[in-house]
Amino acid sequence: MAPSVEAIIKNYDFEVDDVQRIAHRRVKPKIEIVEPDASWPQSFKLLKESIASALGSTALEIEHVGSTSVPGLAAKPIIDIDLTVQDPLDEAAYVPQLQAIGFDFLLREPSWHEHRFFCAYEPHTNLHVFGLDCPETVRHKIFRDWLRKTPADQELYVQAKREAAEAARKGNESMNDYSIRKNEVIRGILDRAFRELGYIK
Repeated sequence: MAPSVEAIIKNYDFEVDDVQRIAHRRVKPKIEIVEPDASWPQSFKLLKESIASALGSTALEIEHVGSTSVPGLAAKPIIDIDLTVQDPLDEAAYVPQLQAIGFDFLLREPSWHEHRFFCAYEPHTNLHVFGLDCPETVRHKIFRDWLRKTPADQELYVQAKREAAEAARKGNESMNDYSIRKNEVIRGILDRAFRELGYIK
């Protein structure tokens, strides 16, 4: 069943106590914003083909999300991918297969839609695993599609990212700290997208 509007518009705050850490990144990417790279869509295409080949019918959807999915948008040079599976709790159906093609299994977040998080390194890739009909994957696509057609919010988001990256570097902060710094701007952009969709007034 498709997620409700109420579930889609609900904001979640990161809960560090809920994170089940499996491993740490073997190579930490720099927190830096670079100019758009025309190779990002092709990088995603190759990653998608690799994931689809490894998982077969287990992979219900493989979506390019995040800043590198928005043409012309400055971004961290990290490919973000949402992978939808039938049941994230059934880790045997996808974890070994993803590890076999170079993904490291980093963490679980049970209270955030049973999110599972993986990374790879060439190119740097964040892989988010969610279940079927998860509202978070809908939010990611709404955010991506809104930015693709809204230059003013592209500019606003790039400014927020650059400021967050600079603060993170100066404060020797983590990637998660960087992400939290952007939350207010992201939620404002999502509200405008939700309003156009009729989800909020």
